[in-house]
Amino acid sequence: MPELVYSQNRERLKLAERSDRELLCLLKADDELALAELVARKTRALIQVTARIVRDEEEARDVVQVAFLKIWESRAKYDSRWSPNTWIYRIATNLAIDHWRSRRSRDQAGEPVRMHLLRAAESHPTGALAELKEAEVERIFIELAAELTEKQRLIFLLRETEGLASGEVAEIVGCEESTVRNHLFNARKILRRKLVERYPEYARAEIRPQERAT
Repeated sequence: MPELVYSQNRERLKLAERSDRELLCLLKADDELALAELVARKTRALIQVTARIVRDEEEARDVVQVAFLKIWESRAKYDSRWSPNTWIYRIATNLAIDHWRSRRSRDQAGEPVRMHLLRAAESHPTGALAELKEAEVERIFIELAAELTEKQRLIFLLRETEGLASGEVAEIVGCEESTVRNHLFNARKILRRKLVERYPEYARAEIRPQERAT
């Protein structure tokens, strides 16, 4: 038994040096240790993104567990030409969206907007946005998020909050990169317009010098 444990630990150390793509290729060969390494490597990031979709960290953990089960069940479908991160994110975000849809309500509609407003407040420590309290941010994002479509929300989340490249977002969402840019442009435009209309005191803090000059 000690020899077996030692052998497994040694194999895990080797897997830690493998790339994501190599791990997925090993997964296709039914290597369960490769799955364990992926779980250790990706869980935190996946919980972060799915929590912002389902708006509940504990539920996000459940979603991510199901995502890894789905990854294992779908391992034979992975093509090594695909980006590993994109393939994994697509599975996790699709499950998160399905979960969110099953219990969707208006007060769960705008987590990306809340994150956007909080980041804006942090970047303007002396402006009006710095005075936003959590409860007020919550109220504002719930109101503004209702203006976005589901796809706009997801693209806004992946691009603005997660910082993924437009090409990666396009593969995850399943659309053209130009479509991502259009959705992102429209989401920003809608959020900006509604923020200006309803909360001009906060919107002014976001206006750049060149915008004031136009």
